[in-house]
Amino acid sequence: MRFTSPLVQGTLVKRYKRFLADVRMENGEIITVHCPNTGTMLSCSTPDSPVCLSRSDNPKRKYPFTLEMVKDNSTWVGVNTARTNKLVVEAIENGQIAEFLDIKAIKTEIKTSDHTRLDLLVSHGNSSTYIEVKNCSLAVDGCAMFPDAITKRGTKHLHELTRLTAEGMRTCIFFLVQRMDANQFSPASHIDSIYDDALLQAAEAGVMVLVYQAEVSPKGIDVVGPLPHSLLRET
Repeated sequence: MRFTSPLVQGTLVKRYKRFLADVRMENGEIITVHCPNTGTMLSCSTPDSPVCLSRSDNPKRKYPFTLEMVKDNSTWVGVNTARTNKLVVEAIENGQIAEFLDIKAIKTEIKTSDHTRLDLLVSHGNSSTYIEVKNCSLAVDGCAMFPDAITKRGTKHLHELTRLTAEGMRTCIFFLVQRMDANQFSPASHIDSIYDDALLQAAEAGVMVLVYQAEVSPKGIDVVGPLPHSLLRET
């Protein structure tokens, strides 16, 4: 994915109110920007971190700038979760996801029950797979981790994938790690042990667990390949 317009660089002042952040621009002006990320952004919300912003042409937007990425440990980290599904769809369409080739169709926002929607339904070869996509921005000592906050919604999605699997459907939980300083992935059991349990149960029930890594830069974001992962807790 390439940004259609050059990103604007600045410095993070603080992230607050969940969907807002203050950024110091290169001219010294401090502006409030939209931050489309429901997590805590652990490890990538430190004040004075370099950031990149996109600007909307929509004159009706209260905050025209959107926080796209934050630099942590000399690595750009993609934090705009509104782009995650599109990045995964683009990678599937480009044949970059080895588990999904010979694509026939991709549908988005699939209603699977009265109160649940999953991100994608991919028709490939002679089968179809329901996919729930999660953006991973947290990394600790080279290990990417999800979630970065307690996520009841994420646990609900895992239960739904497990239910569909039991009914004979093909299902997948897809973690997109948007930073290049990680060499493995593990669930963040110390943050949300309930999600960790649900993920392990889903995998044991037959839900496919995929972890892919994306290279993030001010020019664009590219899915570059799979990342090793372990669902086993340390004892």
